Amino acid sequence: MSRERQAVAAAFQFLSRLPVKAELDFSPHLLKRSASYYPLVGAVIGIIVWGSAALTSMVLPPLPCAILTLVVWVWLTGGLHLDGWMDAADALFSYRSRERMLEIMKDSRVGAMGVIACVLLLMFKASLLYTVLVERDLSGLLLLPMVWSRWFMVHAMKRWPKARNDDGLASRFADMSGGRVGLAVFWAVLVTMGATLGQYFLAALPMGTGGIGDSSMAGAYIRTFLLYSEDLPIWIGFVLLPLLAYGAGTFAANRVNRRLGGLTGDIYGALNELLETVLLLFIVILYGL
Repeated sequence: MSRERQAVAAAFQFLSRLPVKAELDFSPHLLKRSASYYPLVGAVIGIIVWGSAALTSMVLPPLPCAILTLVVWVWLTGGLHLDGWMDAADALFSYRSRERMLEIMKDSRVGAMGVIACVLLLMFKASLLYTVLVERDLSGLLLLPMVWSRWFMVHAMKRWPKARNDDGLASRFADMSGGRVGLAVFWAVLVTMGATLGQYFLAALPMGTGGIGDSSMAGAYIRTFLLYSEDLPIWIGFVLLPLLAYGAGTFAANRVNRRLGGLTGDIYGALNELLETVLLLFIVILYGL
């Protein structure tokens, strides 16, 4: 298996429960190379999540469909990022010293604040999923929270220092090259462009009657571009969501960095959960769902 194929397999094995069969050593060098493909993992998870939502919505009302969609979402990640979210909540909401907060995150046990934060996050995600499933189809746009939240984890690994000088998870991504971060940006942008084109094609296709060259089909594409979602053209979301991921993620990471003197593996996972939720909320607000 080539080096890049190993990196792709490592990304999927590390961030998901998808059945990718490969014998890997998960050395620091391999982990740093695999980070370039995190946005692809997010895209595949998103396709499966929204595909399962489309199927279950055929036989179930929106609320149980939203809950089952969330179950699939959590299962696909193995709860990896939720674990980081809970550990980060236990530490950051303890309001202890920097050293004590780092100790709390290393503890395998989950405290009260972690449980509360997890329950509230899952409830909020379920409500957002319910809203999206009830109102309208933005399937292409809905891939972006899972793609750009994972891109930001890669950016955070490069941008902010490590909070610990031990052999923790974050230290394995130390000294990541700018080329690896650039490759992650490439995949995130490529997926975004593909999702944008797919969204317009699916939205316009039912309106045409004579194939690709038909004038009514051309008019359908124009109407879709200008009037989709009644208030705002759909392309606005594809432009704004990556910018929001960068802005909201940078704000959160800077706050944590000031308190901990750097970031940890748990913080990377917490940032992913935070950005997935913030971007999904933004979609709901932006299109008045």
